[in-house]
Amino acid sequence: MDTKLLARAAAIGLAAVAITVAIIQMREPDIPPPDPATIDAYAAPVDPLRQELRRCQSIGVEAANDRDCLRAWAENRRRFLAPGARPMERLPAPEDLAPDETMDQSAGAPVSDGAPPEHNPILKQHQSAAGTAN
Repeated sequence: MDTKLLARAAAIGLAAVAITVAIIQMREPDIPPPDPATIDAYAAPVDPLRQELRRCQSIGVEAANDRDCLRAWAENRRRFLAPGARPMERLPAPEDLAPDETMDQSAGAPVSDGAPPEHNPILKQHQSAAGTAN
């Protein structure tokens, strides 16, 4: 019996709080939205190359024959491959990375990079393991 009474009291209290919040909200004056001119006061600088690349993307296959698209792609490659575009520190050497045997999925053997087995530790390890298994 006490739980029913407690549930009813909680429901009445919740309804009272909801009505109070609604009345307070209705009494507050409406705030007009900000002027669109103040929102657009700062516009990010527009990169003409980016716009041209988007245009070339939108025209599809025809871009391959468009002179302006060819120029834009050349400029994009120049920017991307510029000396300052690369990181200053070198990537770690492959032997510094965690050992990861790249396996040829069809043959079950490590993939060769064309180096002789004595210079390829993965092939050397695989061949020595295959020799002991026979």
